[in-house]
Amino acid sequence: MTELDSDLYVLHNGTVVTGGETPEVWTEGAVAWSGSRIVAVGSETELRGEYPEAMRLDARGGFVMPGLINLHHHLYSALARGLAPAQPPRDFGQILERFWWLLDRALTSDTIRLSALLGAAECIRWGCTTLFDHHASPSSIRGSLATIAEVLDEAGLSAVLCYEITDRNSHDEAVAGLVENLRFIDSHRDHPCIRGTLGLHASFTVSDETLDEAALRRPADVGCHIHLAEDTIDFQVSEAAYGASPLARLEQRGFLDDRALLIHGVHLTSEGRAVVTRNGSVLVHCPESNANNGIGRLDVERAAAEGCTVGLGTDGMSSAMLRALRAAFLVQRAGREDPTVGFAAHPGLLHTNAVVARRFLDEPLLGELTPGAPADICVVDSPPPTPIGPENLFGHLVYGAAEAPVRHTIARGRILLEDFRHTTLDPFAIARAARVEAFGLWERFRELGASGNGLLRI
Repeated sequence: MTELDSDLYVLHNGTVVTGGETPEVWTEGAVAWSGSRIVAVGSETELRGEYPEAMRLDARGGFVMPGLINLHHHLYSALARGLAPAQPPRDFGQILERFWWLLDRALTSDTIRLSALLGAAECIRWGCTTLFDHHASPSSIRGSLATIAEVLDEAGLSAVLCYEITDRNSHDEAVAGLVENLRFIDSHRDHPCIRGTLGLHASFTVSDETLDEAALRRPADVGCHIHLAEDTIDFQVSEAAYGASPLARLEQRGFLDDRALLIHGVHLTSEGRAVVTRNGSVLVHCPESNANNGIGRLDVERAAAEGCTVGLGTDGMSSAMLRALRAAFLVQRAGREDPTVGFAAHPGLLHTNAVVARRFLDEPLLGELTPGAPADICVVDSPPPTPIGPENLFGHLVYGAAEAPVRHTIARGRILLEDFRHTTLDPFAIARAARVEAFGLWERFRELGASGNGLLRI
């Protein structure tokens, strides 16, 4: 694409899906944007005529969609690929103790930055323009969120970041995690694309003393981001150590509101889901991670029918949101052993993500292709081979587009991926640097494992 002395663009030659609660579909559509905002959406003929001098970007027949939003990511997991614990874990508690709680302690400021770079490149590759990240690096807490924010800002992505507060190593580290959250929240209140929220690890690793202090110091307009009811261990330890369920401990301290992101929720009962609904909190479904850890599944259709707001995340498994959507749909059918389910609640998951992200980023039109909205756009290289409209759009996504590569990614008007090539990052150079750093990280991981430093001590 030739650079001109203008910031006006028209993305053309695609099937435009506007997003929103009732999306429109333009089979020969186009999107125009100027600066960071969309100025027009409509037929290609109409926008070509209206903006004859605009720079052009060819969708090559693919799906033109709002930039995807991930409500739960773990960028710090990027350097875990191929790493195995010395002793294979037998259950979820051992997955944490023998793997993740060793890996996060082994992280340094350099590996935090590299993990963020790797994750940012993957987000761009898969058309994800906004992410909610849940970070942990107990040996390098102070400034860790600023490091991640700097990477994401330079890459061109929007994000809501937090540090997971936990007592599993010591109360001092829990307090340091709280301070890191509060410092970052305050420093990024006015940032247009990057904000902070309060991060908590699962309830069973957070003491009453820490929860009380976090509740007292949490700003009134700030939500919380916490793993909840991912595995039965969350209930077993919480009830034995603190005499209350994880959900009750949060509700008693006022953490449940419409900015509470409750990740997983697999083992909530109907009564627990009623509490979530009553408080307007958000359940975030992570189907691929749940399957990987063998912990069960969230019945999305049942939760939605009971009134829960349900969004979608990846839990660090990947940055491919359309693939996560497909997994959620297939897991629902497999779990119910019913090939007729899946179309009631799942088509709304991506829209829910957008509605939730708007609350944190003060962008009332985020996640839609409409005039005035942020110019966050992705083009999925999956030209529809059959008739398409709002009534069968979800089928086209889960049976086709979910497995296709992304051709273009645009975030706040910046073209971050053009014809499959990154423009703000060099993923090959990042991977080369990461392979070098991974040796040291993995060695620290093994040393920590040998010394037993991943064990829960609260």
